[in-house]
Amino acid sequence: MKRLKMCMLLLLAVTSVCGQYRKSVSVLGDSYSTFKSYVVPDTNYVWYSEDVVERTDVNDVCQTWWHLLIKNNGLRLCVNNSFSGATICNTGYKKEDYSDRSFCTRLNMLGSPDILLIFGATNDSWAGSPVGEYKYSGWTSSDLYSFRPAMAYMLSNVKKRYPNVDIYFILNDGLSKDITVSCREICEHYAVKCINLKNIDKRSGHPTVKGMKQIASQVAAVMFQENRLP
Repeated sequence: MKRLKMCMLLLLAVTSVCGQYRKSVSVLGDSYSTFKSYVVPDTNYVWYSEDVVERTDVNDVCQTWWHLLIKNNGLRLCVNNSFSGATICNTGYKKEDYSDRSFCTRLNMLGSPDILLIFGATNDSWAGSPVGEYKYSGWTSSDLYSFRPAMAYMLSNVKKRYPNVDIYFILNDGLSKDITVSCREICEHYAVKCINLKNIDKRSGHPTVKGMKQIASQVAAVMFQENRLP
């Protein structure tokens, strides 16, 4: 009887701990996901901060899409590795080498999340990075300077590095047709859910407070609809 009572107490304790567990989220992103002092490493360039208000009306980290998503849905932040201006591939603006900041370079530095949210391709579209051809294996270093092979390389490697992690790719609205179609096709190839944003409110090309709320809402709708969250 005493042993049974102890087992019941242990079961209740384990159940209580499990019930309090909050799934962790890591973000791999660009300027849309930055905020001063809230990115890792802190040497990453940021767009949003409390000090810069003329760009948009977002001046508090609590207004960012990822903070809203985490707070409103009982999640917790693991790592936000976002870098303003970063491209997925290694070719950036003015055809400069962005291998120091590309998504392909930063994908290994995301901690140990339960959920991984990748929000990119905006700068690849804006910078006019080479689109390249679809390639799903055997990538060379030169391949990563074009969008399609770099996108495939990124998704292939995050799936290997973060097994049993729910991975979502967030696709901005208003990007070039080539980039938009490529993102959808490559996500489908790797069975990564692609969240297509719609009608996001922006200023200077970046989400406003309203736009951030729209992003958080649209991302949450897909995540919960997929029944991947408790």
